[in-house]
Amino acid sequence: MTAGNEEATVAIAPPVTIELLLASPRSRYVGRPADGPEPPPAGPELHESVELRAGLGIVGDRYFAKPAHRGASVTLFAAESLEAVARLLDLDEPLDAVAARRNVVTRGLDVDALRGRTISLDTGDGPVLLRVNRPANPCAWMDHVLAPGAFRAMRGLGGMRCEPLTDGVLRLGTATVEVDPADPRDVHPA
Repeated sequence: MTAGNEEATVAIAPPVTIELLLASPRSRYVGRPADGPEPPPAGPELHESVELRAGLGIVGDRYFAKPAHRGASVTLFAAESLEAVARLLDLDEPLDAVAARRNVVTRGLDVDALRGRTISLDTGDGPVLLRVNRPANPCAWMDHVLAPGAFRAMRGLGGMRCEPLTDGVLRLGTATVEVDPADPRDVHPA
């Protein structure tokens, strides 16, 4: 990198972990929240690992390759944000991260502070680059599936919608994270 015209890569010190990976073939929150969510799909929604494709999203997820979700096909969410929501609501019990319907739930990473950045997540199969584009705003369903008041409490804490820039695999467990890493697609042989 040359001084003055590029920001340095910032490595996030461990421990960063991926606690939950959700890929669902269809949405469960359709219609009116008062009617309740759709039943779970026949196959699993929670996974030990997920495969990401550049520009398309998570293989098997409802937003994979959907034109309306380009740039926002993967939702990244901090477990600490859900804990903050529980504190804001003065709840004694933890909230269910699965009910928030975010794809990748991390611990040790301030997801909501990453807007406009590119991050690299590596869980052992090589880095996956994600462009962190915009907030994953909560919806009225949160009041019904998490707790009354969760919809409002999650504003600014709902995670971020991302676009995968490279193909790769993410797994549950420890992750190495870099903010604004060098993009391997920009490296040209001499």
